Order: sequence, then C-alpha cells, then structure tokens
Amino acid sequence: MLHASFHVEQGGLASYAANLYHIGRQAARLVDRIMKGARPADIPVERTTRFELVINRKTAAALGLGIAPDVMLRVDRFVD
Repeated sequence: MLHASFHVEQGGLASYAANLYHIGRQAARLVDRIMKGARPADIPVERTTRFELVINRKTAAALGLGIAPDVMLRVDRFVD
C-alpha cells in the first residue's frame, strides 16, 4: 500500500491524510485484544485521530505558491 505522502515525495504539492503508522498501531492493539479472547463484535469501531500534512516546498516554489505562516506551523513534514 502506498502511504499518503508518496505523491508529494514524487513531486505533488501536498497531502493531508491519516497517519498509516498510527493506523497500524490501532490495528495491532485490536488484534491483540481479539487474540486474548475478546469477541470482535464487542469491540467498538475506532476511527483514526491522527492525520499528517506533508508539503513539497520545491513544487510550491515552482508553482509560485507561498505557504502561509499559520499553515507552516501545522505541517508535519516538508519534502524538498
């Protein structure tokens, strides 16, 4: 599976998507509960709460786009 920032790393401008590492940890925690005897029907559905904003600075510059200071503070990772 491709991670959400793949396209940004390949030259795309930006990505805002669920953090796949966190989703994997959530899944492992649920599998652990099932392996210890919990019934899957009794386990509540969980949604991810962690998202990752990735911006490609080189692409933004090539498009003549500036990144607002308030957005800069929220970026999880820059790709150059």
